[in-house]
Amino acid sequence: MRYSPAVAMGHCNLATIVPGLLLCACVAAPAWMLGRILPVVGGPVFGILFGMALAGLVKKRAIWKAGIGFSSKLVLQAAVVLLGFSLNMSIIMETGRAALPIIVSTISVALALAFILYRALKLNANTAVLVGVGSAICGGSAIAATAPVIGAHDDEVATAISVIFLFNVLAALSFPSLGNAIGLTNDGFALFAGTAVNDTSSVTAAASAWDSMHGSAILGAATVVKLTRTLAIIPISLILALYQARKNKAQKQGSLHLKALFPLFILFFLCAAVFASLVPIPGQLSLGLKALSKYCIIMAMTAIGMNTDFLKLIKTGGKPILLGMCCWLAIAAVSLVMQKILVIW
Repeated sequence: MRYSPAVAMGHCNLATIVPGLLLCACVAAPAWMLGRILPVVGGPVFGILFGMALAGLVKKRAIWKAGIGFSSKLVLQAAVVLLGFSLNMSIIMETGRAALPIIVSTISVALALAFILYRALKLNANTAVLVGVGSAICGGSAIAATAPVIGAHDDEVATAISVIFLFNVLAALSFPSLGNAIGLTNDGFALFAGTAVNDTSSVTAAASAWDSMHGSAILGAATVVKLTRTLAIIPISLILALYQARKNKAQKQGSLHLKALFPLFILFFLCAAVFASLVPIPGQLSLGLKALSKYCIIMAMTAIGMNTDFLKLIKTGGKPILLGMCCWLAIAAVSLVMQKILVIW
């Protein structure tokens, strides 16, 4: 199933959407709770797993179909918009600008490597893009923002999320010991965790482990670096939207429209980030919006799991895993090398 709001809505009315929407919301609840207990795994991964476990049941009941489609598309886009309210760009740029050379370098290398391996391994194009941006920018959030732009299928999203999850776990478990072995300073590990770990939950896990080992307090700094990385969602999504629009035009699937060049949900995401930067949002409200964004992502991943062929996911997972591993290793290496060059480590 492709990401298209028009398909998600179709000719459905509220009554046809509600059953599937409520199903995804209910299944997302235990996934969200397990994600809080095991942040290194994360709620989105549990959502996909629970969704796939229910796939056989859901396929037999047409009553759920419209709401599942709505959740996998429009709820996912809403999650990206809500994420914008947690990004105060002025604070992020003020405290995270020291990390910008490293962030730009890691993102550039990861995306270039993803393109090279996409060609060399003859990978599915959408899967390569999703694994590339997920590795380079911010894991599940980047995949959530990119999937609707490139018209990715649900199984392509599930594959990318699964690959990112694997290397999130490896990073959270191994990076604190690696940093200790090579003699990283506290500031150096904050930069390393923020630039070389894919997802925010795993950045938190790695930074917390480092703090426990060294009695330091780098969690806040690592999170800021990670949020600075998240801002790359905006230019990357716009570039991909332009490419996709031109590709569709070349294939005579339509003309270039402003909506295709600048997807509305990305515009709303940008507006939310600007609003959060100009208007002080109370701490509890900001945390609530961020939590709602995460819950919506888990809902969407649950719906995607319900639309995913588990056997196909297993059969096609080898090459995406190799791509994810190469991007992961390259990002980690570039982050450390740039720290050496900039005399941070």
